[in-house]
Amino acid sequence: MEKYLLEMRSITKRFPGVKALDNVNLQVERGEIHALVGENGAGKSTLMNVLSGIYPYGTYEGDIILEGEVVQFGGIKESEKRGIVIIHQELALIPQLTIGENIFLGNERGKAAAIDWDETYARADELLATVGLSESSRININDISVGKQQLVEIAKALSKNVSLLILDEPTASLNDDDSNKLLNLLLQLKEGGLTSILISHKLSEVERVADHLTVLRDGSTIETLNREEINEQRIIRSMVGRELTDRFPARVPHIGDVTLEVKDWTSYHPKFDRKLVDGASFNVRKGEVVGISGLMGAGRSELAMSIFGRLYGRNISGSLLLNGEEVTLKNVPAAIKSKLAYVTEDRKTSGLVLSNPIRVNITLADLARVSKRGFIDAEEELTLSEEYSAMLNVKASDVEQKVENLSGGNQQKVLLAKWLFTEPEILILDEPTRGIDVGAKYEIYLFINELVAQGKSVIMISSEMPELLGMCDRIYVMNEGRIVAEFMKGEATQERIMESILRTKREVADA
Repeated sequence: MEKYLLEMRSITKRFPGVKALDNVNLQVERGEIHALVGENGAGKSTLMNVLSGIYPYGTYEGDIILEGEVVQFGGIKESEKRGIVIIHQELALIPQLTIGENIFLGNERGKAAAIDWDETYARADELLATVGLSESSRININDISVGKQQLVEIAKALSKNVSLLILDEPTASLNDDDSNKLLNLLLQLKEGGLTSILISHKLSEVERVADHLTVLRDGSTIETLNREEINEQRIIRSMVGRELTDRFPARVPHIGDVTLEVKDWTSYHPKFDRKLVDGASFNVRKGEVVGISGLMGAGRSELAMSIFGRLYGRNISGSLLLNGEEVTLKNVPAAIKSKLAYVTEDRKTSGLVLSNPIRVNITLADLARVSKRGFIDAEEELTLSEEYSAMLNVKASDVEQKVENLSGGNQQKVLLAKWLFTEPEILILDEPTRGIDVGAKYEIYLFINELVAQGKSVIMISSEMPELLGMCDRIYVMNEGRIVAEFMKGEATQERIMESILRTKREVADA
């Protein structure tokens, strides 16, 4: 039997004007978890798209050897027939369908003209049990959490007799608990003989589960490490080409008066009679970074969106004060006019227009700045978009490049530039570094520090506790829609934050 289940030799992939992969080599042993890491734009997803047939044979150079045989996939169906299944960062599930229907979509049980629903749901329930889910496969996908949906994706892969599972940032949208469940499942599947390739920016996770790790930088293979060599500092040095000793840049805070104060804020679900935010009160000052921590579903994003021009929620009540004066922000334009900005956690769906160029995306939230008499001044738009693109160090050929062709980190920078273009005084950053590499994260941290040094106020929502602890002057903790604790920088620890969440969960259960 071949030692390597998979070998990719001298893979080169070109796009117009760009060499995305340059003579990349990858060797994956049978029955291992092999991590693939690198900065955004390093070529990780491109390499996996080559492997899975998304970029078919003939669109790249080099060889793919699977179980000792050279393979040439013309599409994703052909790679799946050979047991290669890829799970992308954006889940490919249909919310209105049941779990069972999603698992077997395109791979239906039964005959050509008649689906065997009994077999479908029975087999789906077996697969759910395999991945550790107790839910019935007859319920809809949109009735379970994102963490559980990620496990459904793995169940879907297992239904295709997978022998090589590719996971692209599987924990990017998950909290610590759901991430641990998924990683434990990968280790269990490994014990059963499944081979996995794991793409992740969460280096502590790959350090925990990876047997080997390959680093890509600028489309080239840098090195492959075995388990004994894998540690965060070594990985970072290979990824960015230099030492990065301090993950969070130092800042001497100069904190001023309160700019935003929220009192007894309550908001309900837009469709169901469910309270999403329950009497929340908090404030943020000039020159201050305030963090909001909590598990997924705690109400952090719902709180932010309801404040930002009532973007989400209904029956919203409570008081909102800007610089000491109570205001009512009835819509998003009113919030922007009042110098608020909200950088969404979902940059691809609700933050950016991916098919449009950088230029359009940057100016989209404040077209009045680049308009005269109701018409866009093309020259002014070009000049200002170039200025803000340079300010955020967006790596692109020019501002005419489509956002969909940028790496995740550069897309995130464009999203930040879009809202900075509105010249806000208060920025709400919802998961500002989700799915981006350590180098891009550091650049965003530096920029946050620059903003508060200018006297602006930043509210940072993050699922990564080290990020909150490293960047914030104060941290509020949310649970079940309520703010349950507040910690100053010197007081906050991961243990104290989790303790406050679990304590309130017990109090709710006892009540």
